[in-house]
Amino acid sequence: MKRKLKLRKIILFILIFNLSLYNFLFNLPQKSELDSANFTNASVTLSNSRLSYRAGVATGAANGSVITIDSSGNADNNTTHLFPKDVVCFAGPNLDGCYNQSTYNVVNVVDSSTFNISPPLGATALGANDYVISTQSAIHTITFTLTNAVPSNGDIYITIPSIDHATQGNDGFPDTNSSIATNGFDLNGLGISNITVSSSGSSCNNNWTVAAVTPGDASNDHQIRIDRTTDSCAAGSTITVTIGDTNRQLINPAPILSGHTQGLADVYTINVKTRDGLDYTLDESNIKIAVVEGVLVSATVQETLSLTIAGVPSSTSACGQTTDVTTTATSVPWGTIINFGAFQEAAQTVTISTNAASGYNVNIEENDQMGKDGKVCTGASAGEADQCIQDTVCGPTACNESTSQDWISTSYYGLGYSLANVSGNNAAFTYNESGRTFSARQFADQEAAETKQTIMSAATPVASSQVYVCYRLNVSATQPAGYYFNKVRYTATASF
Repeated sequence: MKRKLKLRKIILFILIFNLSLYNFLFNLPQKSELDSANFTNASVTLSNSRLSYRAGVATGAANGSVITIDSSGNADNNTTHLFPKDVVCFAGPNLDGCYNQSTYNVVNVVDSSTFNISPPLGATALGANDYVISTQSAIHTITFTLTNAVPSNGDIYITIPSIDHATQGNDGFPDTNSSIATNGFDLNGLGISNITVSSSGSSCNNNWTVAAVTPGDASNDHQIRIDRTTDSCAAGSTITVTIGDTNRQLINPAPILSGHTQGLADVYTINVKTRDGLDYTLDESNIKIAVVEGVLVSATVQETLSLTIAGVPSSTSACGQTTDVTTTATSVPWGTIINFGAFQEAAQTVTISTNAASGYNVNIEENDQMGKDGKVCTGASAGEADQCIQDTVCGPTACNESTSQDWISTSYYGLGYSLANVSGNNAAFTYNESGRTFSARQFADQEAAETKQTIMSAATPVASSQVYVCYRLNVSATQPAGYYFNKVRYTATASF
């Protein structure tokens, strides 16, 4: 009985020992990728998320500027994603470089299959197997916060989608393929000198070295390795990796060949991970990036030019004088003159607006001097003897249609005008120029073949620039009785 009990104890001991040995051998803590975690706040920002343009050529005549694209079988089969001022080049069927390294600007898009370029093509026509390429590239800024510390011998490992062809993922042309899974970003010769890394956090300095950039091949995507050179980078640190600079950037893919809908983004995945010295993954995230067609926002702004003539009430201060009569947009009614040898004042406002890039001019002229019952006043000096109210000569120093003088003496008779700025500073001259009281001119006499004169002008667009045109009349006591009139005409021209 004692033997049996002893044997049982031995067997029990062996079982317990074996179980403990098993737990010791097989349940030791081991480093495993299952222990890795996701980054926090992981993101990728593209400086330009527009898809590249890649279409087949249908026709392009030698020395011509009209290009027609092939409407089927290519990444782009219409011109709706080709915009004015896009830069294009033309490449052979093997994408062996743009012809003569020449680039062209899209001048305008004619229709869904035709566009114009500048300058024109050279002496060689495009072939039906050629491509029209408009490259869109971007700087990729990857930002992530560590969940686990990166040790001094660790690294950051970034995988960027590449086209599933060994020879096309690094040739400087936008790539396309049958699906997103087999398409990607062209590396465009980007190297370690085009990548920068920075850290933020009290326990992580910037001891990072971009160690390798490996172009994708037939079975691998593009790979970037960034080594931690000294000390560790603590959990909670934020890392920013900038891929690309002003000299070299990844080229955005063209639309995929099958299943792409314009306006619906093609979404690609960039994998970012941190690793320890044995290449075990510490943190890892798959970050989605979307590339999509750009949106052309366009509008045609109509050329505008408006000129408004408005009347001014009597007793209004204009050009330093007080008006005696009320004018309208179409009349300056002096009425019956009973005060001879006395100035009569009137005014109109002229308002102009235009969006013309080179501004505008407003000119003024009269059809003739004021003639009795509208009779022709022949010549520029017709006067009382001709039954005409002459154009004023202003004073001892004569004014004319192009030269102004101070008209202050009632000893000088006739009709003249002056100007005053109301809004803006566009008047050709003003009543108080050179310290004068009423600097005046004659109206250019169309009957005497005088040249109409500018009263307002600007070299840029204006909004509601306004002047007073101030009429002055002085009639002598010997002027033959009767009804006198003439017509004044304003002409506005804009320089678009």
